[in-house]
Amino acid sequence: MLKDKIRLLAENIHGDVIIHRRFLHSNPELSFQEYHTSAFVKSCLDELGISWHPLAGTGVVGIIKGDKPSDAVIALRGDMDALPITEANDVPYKSQNEGVMHACGHDVHTSSLLGTARILQSLKAEFGGTVKLIFQPGEEKLPGGANMMIQEGVLENPKPQAILGQHVMPLIKAGKIGMRAGKYMASTDEIYVTVKGKGGHGAQPQQNIDPVVIAANIIVSLQQIVSRAADPRLPTVLSFGKVIANGATNVIPNEVYLEGTFRTLDEKWRAEAHLRMKKMAESIAEGMGGSCEFNIVNGYPFLINEEKLTAEVRGYAEDYLGKENVEDLDIWMAAEDFAYYSQVTDACFYRLGIRNEERGITSSVHTPTFDIDETALVCSTGLMAYLAVKRLGN
Repeated sequence: MLKDKIRLLAENIHGDVIIHRRFLHSNPELSFQEYHTSAFVKSCLDELGISWHPLAGTGVVGIIKGDKPSDAVIALRGDMDALPITEANDVPYKSQNEGVMHACGHDVHTSSLLGTARILQSLKAEFGGTVKLIFQPGEEKLPGGANMMIQEGVLENPKPQAILGQHVMPLIKAGKIGMRAGKYMASTDEIYVTVKGKGGHGAQPQQNIDPVVIAANIIVSLQQIVSRAADPRLPTVLSFGKVIANGATNVIPNEVYLEGTFRTLDEKWRAEAHLRMKKMAESIAEGMGGSCEFNIVNGYPFLINEEKLTAEVRGYAEDYLGKENVEDLDIWMAAEDFAYYSQVTDACFYRLGIRNEERGITSSVHTPTFDIDETALVCSTGLMAYLAVKRLGN
């Protein structure tokens, strides 16, 4: 059976996938600077005899065509960039680039997709259709590598009927995956606010227009957008994580600077909320004698797993891993630029378990101690290969 062949191949290449993952982990590169990573991917594809072409700067797109006749096309995506974090792990494959770390598992995604490519390339005679391998830059940074690759035609020539992506999940044990159909991850927007007043002595507030008090009112009042204007059935998050009022105990500053994030799962409400927040903030500032510059930078859209495709993929995953190893996921208000793909084609984005409590591998993504149980690399390569050939109709 093809399933058994894929399982055996995944086991046989496990050691090489670990080597690739550790190499990438030791040599992380920031978003849109993945020059060495891109070169490494190209060299691996060359060794496998897989044709490729560059896209979106450091991006790479490989093509595998099965020998059997079929017009079906599926895309598989792995992101390549790292984060500006200093690694705290004491491991042989610790980051060699100071202040840069694969703390979100993109080294896993890239090495896994290379492993999947190796499996599929060796089984070309067993299936029909085309597999498009998308090694994507810049997931961690706006405007998002996915957006750039789509604009440059990654979903054309040939046009995939569906795209699959996987992402590490420290809450799920290695050997398992998590899935959710429908809306899954949130849109994300960046908010930058400058509140202007008139500074002066803290003991003479009547002579000043206090931007600190104005900013405080804006922060508190904007939460009404979430609690009173948003549909209670629609997840919505508004958080301010940066507030700079550069005065002193007895000095009221001229300005206060704010930074925040807005997240939701509906594009119509997202646009309406932007207008409401801007109008409310500016009105509050004006009403208190000051002014407000309220700027929103649109980030990634919300991510939706197409219902029919996801149900189909889940069935294949349960067949490959066992039903007990496919878990249900809840909505997650984090964001992912894979969402861009999901807005223009049928998409399924699932979570790869990498947790091992016995070995102390439990740290969250985006932390200096993030690591994985590398047994997960057997699942990550074999499962995606199996999903691809099954989706192609084999």
